Amino acid sequence: MYINYLYVEEITKLLVALFAGAIIGAEREYKSKAAGFRTVILITVGSTLFTLISNYISNDGRVASNIVTGIGFLGAGAIFREGMNVKGLTTATTIWISAAIGMAIGIGRYEFAFAALIIVMIVLLSFTWIQRLIERSNKIEIYNITFVHSNEFDLAELIILIKNNDLSVSITKKIKNQNMHSCVFSIQGSAQNHENLVKELYSSKFILGFDV
Repeated sequence: MYINYLYVEEITKLLVALFAGAIIGAEREYKSKAAGFRTVILITVGSTLFTLISNYISNDGRVASNIVTGIGFLGAGAIFREGMNVKGLTTATTIWISAAIGMAIGIGRYEFAFAALIIVMIVLLSFTWIQRLIERSNKIEIYNITFVHSNEFDLAELIILIKNNDLSVSITKKIKNQNMHSCVFSIQGSAQNHENLVKELYSSKFILGFDV
């Protein structure tokens, strides 16, 4: 009876991990993230399974620390650079917290696991509007602008154009090629001011190209 009860308890933990991973994974899949539905489920269930195995082979925390290390490498693979921006940080941290929830389930601390699950879902679902509100009022974008340098238009004129849209600007990189210049700018301001700047860049005859 004891052996049967032990098996039932451990299988229940794996099923609970599947449920928790499915909830987080569904949100990630809905937003078309790299670590989606099945991936997050497997991470959560895998962390629970490793934690269960550690109860048989060791109780000194080495297995748990190795789970954290392995998940760190997996999360790093979700981070990538797109142009001048770094993306995938939220996906990487979701992988990390999903593993932690799986480990909590593995040691039988369901209260910690479900409290963490609720917090994660609140952050992923309810805090998006706060982030959007912040970005509408204050947003930093990296602009790579190529322009014609002449007597009529130079770098100083471009900076004035940017500042006239109530944006603060700093130069991070300059490239000169005869009368053609390229500069990378870090520009900060409201989303609406960024939109106004983009319109002006499109309409300017001195701007050869730009990307944000």
